[in-house]
Amino acid sequence: MIVADAFVDLRSDTVTRPTPGMREVMATAEVGDDVYGEDPTVNALEAEVAALFGHEAALFAPSGSMANQIALQLLVSPGNELLCDADAHVVTYEIGAAAAYGGISSRTWPAVGADIDPETVAGMIRPDGYFAVPTRAIAVEQTHNRGGGGVIPLATLRELRRVADEAGVALHCDGARIWHAHVADAVPLVEYGQLFDTLSVCLSKGLGAPVGSLVVGSAEKIERARLIRKRMGGGMRQAGILAAAGRYALAHHVDRLAEDHARAARLAEAVAPFGVLAAPVRTNLVPLDLSKHALDARALAAAARAEGVLISVLGPRTARLVTHLDLDDAGVTRAASVLARLLAA
Repeated sequence: MIVADAFVDLRSDTVTRPTPGMREVMATAEVGDDVYGEDPTVNALEAEVAALFGHEAALFAPSGSMANQIALQLLVSPGNELLCDADAHVVTYEIGAAAAYGGISSRTWPAVGADIDPETVAGMIRPDGYFAVPTRAIAVEQTHNRGGGGVIPLATLRELRRVADEAGVALHCDGARIWHAHVADAVPLVEYGQLFDTLSVCLSKGLGAPVGSLVVGSAEKIERARLIRKRMGGGMRQAGILAAAGRYALAHHVDRLAEDHARAARLAEAVAPFGVLAAPVRTNLVPLDLSKHALDARALAAAARAEGVLISVLGPRTARLVTHLDLDDAGVTRAASVLARLLAA
């Protein structure tokens, strides 16, 4: 049997553990009661993230799903509509929360990952009247998880901003991995920020913090967001211990994402000869399409696990490899060798 620490874990960038430096700042963090707004480390994190994206305020939340759902409730009132793509995290992996918590109706355009056509989105927007559900917001995902870590081009986002403004609807960014887009395309975070009414940004994926995401927006929106967070059970007390990890991650783990991108490219190169690479690899996600391979996703995952490599199964013929903070070059070499041998068999 292979012990846990001996596995090369490519399932997700959420599997990372705090570094020694991160643990140290967590242990020594100055804290207070955040529900009262009295945790200085949380307050500092919120101010720092808001400034990074050029917005007035931000709110620390326990998870990316909660941050997304808070933002959507800020933009879309019950009985109104959100537009997003069919593979978006907000309608795929958040367990129907938009409908269950926000009373939000969702409608989707066909999944195209980062290759969004703004005119297609524009044609879907429903105005008030006509006894139809009116569209109130559009949501996009940067980078796109099920789109293989694809980066939505800045020009596309600007066009979506134009579409939203002309229609009088809001624009939300699920920016769980926006740090990867920032590093891959060298787009300043503030330039992304100015395009959106709200953003959610995650600290516990590529940046390696153990917990936490933030909602980013105007001061008025974030004041309302505090009430929504409390209603959803997200009010935390001495949360500065967690916020300290996030601040450390922002200071030390953003630029190093380029290393994860390079390692993902190495994995992509290893599996590409077998016709299973589902999309070009831009960031830290390597999508696999096994529809024309003898192995299905579960069979590949089981065979890889038996040799000490963990991969994520997303569907019967769809799998994913993810590079991250806890994966080094030796791990990539080992995983590439195992996967290439299994795919060649």
